[in-house]
Amino acid sequence: MAEMAAVATFFSGHPVRIGGAAVAVLVLAGVAWYLGSPLFVRTYTNEALPAPTTSGATTQPTAAVSATSAPAGPRVLATGELGYVDSIHNGTGPVRIVDIGGQRFVRFEDVAITNAPDVHVYLSRETGGKWAETTSLYLGPLKATNGSFNYELPAGTDVAPYKSVVVWCRAFRVLITWADLT
Repeated sequence: MAEMAAVATFFSGHPVRIGGAAVAVLVLAGVAWYLGSPLFVRTYTNEALPAPTTSGATTQPTAAVSATSAPAGPRVLATGELGYVDSIHNGTGPVRIVDIGGQRFVRFEDVAITNAPDVHVYLSRETGGKWAETTSLYLGPLKATNGSFNYELPAGTDVAPYKSVVVWCRAFRVLITWADLT
């Protein structure tokens, strides 16, 4: 009881102290929300795999187009499963590198990834969730924590040297999940 009286005496009659305490509480609440909310906030998207594009003019009648000129369907070049880092940082679901008529995509299919602030996706030349900024290919910010989505690779990208897809939190420099590619 004496401690409560001491706290009450400290704040009584001092509006600056009360205002300072209120500002401190608001700042701490904001920091706690920024750090903790991504663990509970989920984002969803369901992006379709792009359709093959046709090249050349389409002036011929449809019936005259031969079967050999039809655009190629999706071809899987590499595949992997998202991995478990720990109870806070993990993901589940398949990740693939897909070729569709010469365009290449990294495809996340029906995935569930734990959220964090400032999450980004990379193609890495290493496995096991390791990556180096100088040798990895940056794909962009994580589009969603749940669902299916694509990252288009730059034209002419040789995917052979890349051994994994890494999902990385820049804000805390921590691995969220990864998928080793085979």
